[in-house]
Amino acid sequence: MNDLTLLLIGTILVVWLSRKPLRMPGSHGFYRFFAWEAILGLLVMNHGVWGDDPYSPHQFTSWMLMLLSLFLVVEGTRNLLCHGAADTRRGNGSFYEFEKTTRIVSRGIFGYIRHPMYSSLLALAWGAFLQDPSLPGSLVVGLATLFLWLTATADERECLAYFGDPYARYMQRTKRFIPFLL
Repeated sequence: MNDLTLLLIGTILVVWLSRKPLRMPGSHGFYRFFAWEAILGLLVMNHGVWGDDPYSPHQFTSWMLMLLSLFLVVEGTRNLLCHGAADTRRGNGSFYEFEKTTRIVSRGIFGYIRHPMYSSLLALAWGAFLQDPSLPGSLVVGLATLFLWLTATADERECLAYFGDPYARYMQRTKRFIPFLL
């Protein structure tokens, strides 16, 4: 299968998964769509060289970031499902069911960072980029990073609107993406 076909199939899937958020510009899901598209672009752009030189510094770092990405998404999802008390009555139509939390999740990975799933996507984007760093790739990974930042800030606005001051206090004691740093 050629790269254009992979990109087209991936884009159709991402559009389908994002069909509701795309109708709500400014929602976290709206920005997440563009982050997913950029990550898809990086995966398609660099998939041909994966593992060509696994011990080179950039590919080794890439694999570590991708493993970190897996850990973050699994831990984040597990914590949301176990402690978020999702309720179908919450949300504005752009939320996936597991995102409709009615409790602030501040245990586990959420005790250190507010957005482990977006951190996971950041790690995946940079991991895909580092498989074969290039100027076009740096532009795309920069866009992915920008859209993930926009996704997180929109998500925080939505959480502040729903949870109020308790979420504001939670924001003060945690970092957005990287524990103790950012």
